[in-house]
Amino acid sequence: MTPELTSAQYVGGYTIRVRFADGINAEIDLESEIWGEVFEPLKDPEVFRRFRLDRELNTLTWPSGADLAPEFLYEKAAQRADAADES
Repeated sequence: MTPELTSAQYVGGYTIRVRFADGINAEIDLESEIWGEVFEPLKDPEVFRRFRLDRELNTLTWPSGADLAPEFLYEKAAQRADAADES
């Protein structure tokens, strides 16, 4: 089942705080994920910060047409949440 992304907030740089319906909540740094033709415009932080939560696609999208799979975002957030729990 696809995880339900319920909110996303720009933090700074290439970091976004995401929250999922099951309670997973974390700041994820996406700088290392910005590569390839469709993501090239997002290397500009001003462009990167213009993402929106697309409720129909259940993920983050950018005006350039870039998007990230909700499963990918969930995995990144879950890793960060687990690391925070271990501290």
